This record gives sequence, structure tokens and C-alpha cells, in this order.
Amino acid sequence: MRTILTANRSVMGKWVAEQAAATIRGAIAEHGNANIVIATGASQFEVLAELAELAAQPNIDWSLVTGFHLDEYIGLSPEHPASFCKYLKERFVDHVNLNEFHYLRGDRDASEVISETAGLLRETSIDVALVGIGENSHLAFNDPPADFETTDPYLIVQLDEACRRQQVGEGWFPTLEDVPQQAISMSVHQILQAKQIFCSVPDSQKADAVAKTLLGDITPDVPASILRRHPNATLIIDKASAGNLPQPLQSAMECVS
Repeated sequence: MRTILTANRSVMGKWVAEQAAATIRGAIAEHGNANIVIATGASQFEVLAELAELAAQPNIDWSLVTGFHLDEYIGLSPEHPASFCKYLKERFVDHVNLNEFHYLRGDRDASEVISETAGLLRETSIDVALVGIGENSHLAFNDPPADFETTDPYLIVQLDEACRRQQVGEGWFPTLEDVPQQAISMSVHQILQAKQIFCSVPDSQKADAVAKTLLGDITPDVPASILRRHPNATLIIDKASAGNLPQPLQSAMECVS
């Protein structure tokens, strides 16, 4: 896994957006279309803002691009302030002339949503996935210990308390009791099927998760560690999220400022 150390969130967002755009252009040139997976959360603010800005430029035909939703809370309508459908629509989809975007509707029957979207995903080759990791090192909503074995494209998962507390800490919900206990999540196996993965991890509260991802064993107890097995995964961190890494390792990293 390639690791990029950036100066800050802004630099991270710009670099990831440019790399993702280049991957999308390459996919369109190679086989006439592109398919992408988009994550949400605080780690993606700058990435999606920069990518939406790039969408205004004429060098990508976004009408040839189809998007897939990474995860969503079960029980939330798209109008809820914490809905990832709302997040993606307002921060990305409304700004980009996509061919189609396949939302995971949290207010519908979860099994039906999974069946419909998984069926589409099984017929699709994903060119690039834009993801992040959680404070508990989750990948999508695959909290530890994550299921590394299932090949189902999407799962109904239980959210652990650390994950739910993160959502409160980031301001998405007023209290822990308000955070749903279940979500639809793309599986770890399915994420790893993407040809290219860009994993953006800013901020000091992710420093422990970054250290475990890079330095510990590859284990379901650290779900993001599995990215080290992907041939084209890039972990993009900033100085804050690199805070628990040994200084010699930081010095040896490829840096972007």
C-alpha cells in the first residue's frame, strides 16, 4: 500500500481529487465509462469539494460515470441531517452530471435495498473507490472485528459504541441515543474489488487508527489494515493523523505540501 503524507486537509483533498479524476479519465479512455464508489463523513469534505470543482472542467465526461454509495444508516430518511444520501446529494451528486448514482436509501427496507444495489454491483467493475477509516479503524461501517470472509457486496451491520460516539463527536447527532445502531455497509471484500482505492484520513483523532493500520497485524480487529493487501491502495494522511507514527517512518514517506 502506498502512503502519502500531506501538509493538511486542504492539500489532501486537492491531491486525492486530482488522482481520482485522472483515474476516471483513464477508465473512460480505456472502456468508455467509469464506475466509482463514494464515501461520506468529515474525512471526505475537501475531497468531494475539490472533485466537484474539477467536474466543472470539460476534461471528464461525467455523463459516462456511475456512482455507488458506500454505506448508510438504517432508519434515516434522505432528509435527516445525518443521512449520507443527503450528504452525497448536496456535496457531490448535485454538482456533477453523472450517468447515475445508486443511493442506499436508509428509510426503505434494508434487505430490499441491499438486494437491488448488490445486484447492480455484481455486474459492475469499480474503477476507483474513495473511502476513509474511522477512529476505531473501521472501513466503511465494518466495525472491528470486521468480516473479511463474506463475498456479499453489502451487509447489514451493527455499529459499535466507538463508531457511534464518533458520529456524535463530529456533530452529526446530538446524543449517542440518537445514533442508529444498524447500517447498510459495503463489505470489506467488495471494497477491495475496486481497481484503485484512495483512503483519506485527516485529523489527530485518527492518529491511533492510522498507526494500527500501518504498523500492526492485518487483522479483522483493525479493519483498515486489510488495505495493505490491495495492489493499488493509497492511504493519504496529514501531519495530524500521522502523529502516532515514528518520525523516521514519517520522514521516509512520500510527502505532498
